[in-house]
Amino acid sequence: MMTTRMTTPTTTTSRHDQAFRALDAVVDPELDEPITDLGFVRSVEVDDDRVEVHLRLPTSFCAPNFAYLMASDSKDVLTALPWTGHVVVELDDHHDSDLINAGLAADAGYRGTFVHEADDSLDVLRVTFQRKAHTAAMERVLTRLLLADPERSEIDLHGVTIGDLPADDATAALLRRRAVIGLGEGADLPVLVDHTGVAHPRDEVPLRLRMARSTRISIEGNAHFCRGLLRTRYPDTSVPAT
Repeated sequence: MMTTRMTTPTTTTSRHDQAFRALDAVVDPELDEPITDLGFVRSVEVDDDRVEVHLRLPTSFCAPNFAYLMASDSKDVLTALPWTGHVVVELDDHHDSDLINAGLAADAGYRGTFVHEADDSLDVLRVTFQRKAHTAAMERVLTRLLLADPERSEIDLHGVTIGDLPADDATAALLRRRAVIGLGEGADLPVLVDHTGVAHPRDEVPLRLRMARSTRISIEGNAHFCRGLLRTRYPDTSVPAT
């Protein structure tokens, strides 16, 4: 008996959810949060093996390199799904929307899209912000240790290892960010390190912690600010306030 391939509501719903959840892996490089949590995903439409996604940002003048990176990463994670045959990702309401969308459609890459304006590769940009994300995650776990134990001083953080950390969300986030920049997860490895995994000297710990805290506060502040801008620009947006 010959069967006809059809897209049932159940399949469509399932694939829509898969597509949306795949976008959880796409992170705003500057804010270190998924574009799904930030409210940057305007729509996801699925028709059999075709997926079309529209993204939107808090302002029309968000940095073009950040915008391209998020749009390109979105196309990559959707293309990687086993059932997608044709993926369209478009950025709406940005001053470089036409240029970015054309580059994505042609798979031209970042340099092919921006040509002479692409001074640095996306890899350099990505690594810079991955290191900042690691720094912020590192500060979060160490500050939690200080708050949990008033007898512990900042200098004492010099001896803290991965094995000393509690099994909580902050530690899990730190381990993910360590993995991204190529650092290990061994229990005996120091927590307060530079991006190469080298521990800072004991007498530099208070300074390094303050610098890391500044990085974390900057990231969180920018994320909060961008959420506010997005809600102002698109009143229908439903995103967490913090």
